Amino acid sequence: MNYSFEYIDIILLAMIAGFIFLRLRGILGKRTGFEGKAPSQFEKTLNNINLKKKVIIKENFDDAAQKEFINGAKIAYETIITDFSDNDNKIVASKTLLSKKIHDQFEEALKERSKRGHYAEITFIGVNSAKIKEHKRINQILNVTVEFVSEVITCIKDKDKKIISGDPEKIKKIYDTWVFSRDTRSNNPNWQLVDTLT
Repeated sequence: MNYSFEYIDIILLAMIAGFIFLRLRGILGKRTGFEGKAPSQFEKTLNNINLKKKVIIKENFDDAAQKEFINGAKIAYETIITDFSDNDNKIVASKTLLSKKIHDQFEEALKERSKRGHYAEITFIGVNSAKIKEHKRINQILNVTVEFVSEVITCIKDKDKKIISGDPEKIKKIYDTWVFSRDTRSNNPNWQLVDTLT
């Protein structure tokens, strides 16, 4: 009689254990072989999402991006202006800041100046203001038009150092409107001067 009670106890305990196991399996799930390893299709989708986020960030020309751009534009402006004061009449420092079109125009102007035996003396005082007039995107190309107000001391001299134009002791205020451009798909953060509207 005692043996039959023991068997019943064992059967009941086994049923309870089985019930608990099934409940835990329903709640926790079972191993499928993918733990710690994402399916390749999921990885591709995740990578595409991350790439889209990067593109959005790169293309977002918000207030912070505009502020950073203006700081760089001021440096580029000064570099390009002072590059014309070299006695060798060659574009050196600002070459990478110019589009081919603008570079060729500047080179032509320098050649003409050199033929006449003239050279420029430029002392850059500073940029009084630099404001974004407009910015627009054409496909993936972002163009930004900037209005500069600056002060320089400039004059043109001949080979005998005789002043042809300008005044080496007078500060002159200059107003320029320049257009900078960059491809938003490029990893190169640099902008190029693509047009001068003054």
